Amino acid sequence: MMIWEIVLLGVALSMDAMAIGMASGMTEPHMGRGKMLAIALTFGFFQFLMPLPGYYCGAAFSDIVGRIAPWLSCALLALLGGKMIFDGIGELRGRAGYLRPMLSPRTKATAAGFAARLLGQGIATSLDALAVGVTLLAAEVSEGLPLPVFGCAAVIGVVTFAISLAGVLVGRRAGAFADAAGLFGGGVLIAIGIKLLLEGLL
Repeated sequence: MMIWEIVLLGVALSMDAMAIGMASGMTEPHMGRGKMLAIALTFGFFQFLMPLPGYYCGAAFSDIVGRIAPWLSCALLALLGGKMIFDGIGELRGRAGYLRPMLSPRTKATAAGFAARLLGQGIATSLDALAVGVTLLAAEVSEGLPLPVFGCAAVIGVVTFAISLAGVLVGRRAGAFADAAGLFGGGVLIAIGIKLLLEGLL
């Protein structure tokens, strides 16, 4: 396996993170740099972290992951997306929205809510990277790796960081969706969850 193949692997794994980052940017067009970096770092960290257990636990762990990962990813993203849509509907009716409360009154509750949602998104979009760890192990045995496994995982994490950050920036520049932004973002999360489930089943 060559280094460019590791980069392409990172690009493939980061597509869902990019889509969620883009939805986040559309939902909050005036998002600060700190929150943008938090989103990109979270996705990059989990895409770096997840291949390692798969690599060290090998095929036995991969078998378990293959059975539960699609269902778990779908459930997490469906819950997060449903909550986002519910809050978006509330915003349309004049109640508090999904992300806007974080822009002004920065209470512990809203900060904790943002962190919890981001954590769930990071885990849900990186579960398939567990199986990639097994792929790296097989490649190392058969043809060798261009870097130690931590280096390969770091490349995947950096690629995901860059692509998800680009997704947030594109989402911000696409313009505010105003009150309907929460509905759009929630729909994206649910769609990605269904896609991951179908990919796992098929």
